[in-house]
Amino acid sequence: MEEVTLHGFWASPFSHRVIWALKLKGVKYEYIEEGFANKSQLLLQYNPIHKKIPVLVRGGKPVVESLVILEYIEETWPENPLLPDDAYERAMARFWIKFGDDKDLIIWAMFQTTGEEQKNVIKDNLEMLKTLEKALGEKKFFGEEWISIVDISFGVFAY
Repeated sequence: MEEVTLHGFWASPFSHRVIWALKLKGVKYEYIEEGFANKSQLLLQYNPIHKKIPVLVRGGKPVVESLVILEYIEETWPENPLLPDDAYERAMARFWIKFGDDKDLIIWAMFQTTGEEQKNVIKDNLEMLKTLEKALGEKKFFGEEWISIVDISFGVFAY
């Protein structure tokens, strides 16, 4: 088995997305803690475009961006699937992942605004959460009885 390394940052919810997926898949990996301000030369070599974590490295080949890494993990290690078998259900999972990715700025805006602007952001967040609750219905997870990539991708909001 090729060596798997994850470059991350302890407080990064995006690093935790990858950690959760690797653990659910049972993939052994080495974790390398990166400094938020002082990035290692190795990190800069592996992610020269964005220069940020997380970066998953397998067999010397880096994969960057947490959602891209989740797809890579799913395709590379098919055991303990994080996406449904059905093509339509996979498409719906990808829709909800994209929905969450598009909404992540309004989550962070709650912590960066005040007054009336913050009230509007909170209202937008509540609408997003109502939409998610409606989509989930009575299910425990988006993957029905198992944690899926959708659940992992939304985990950053809870983290």
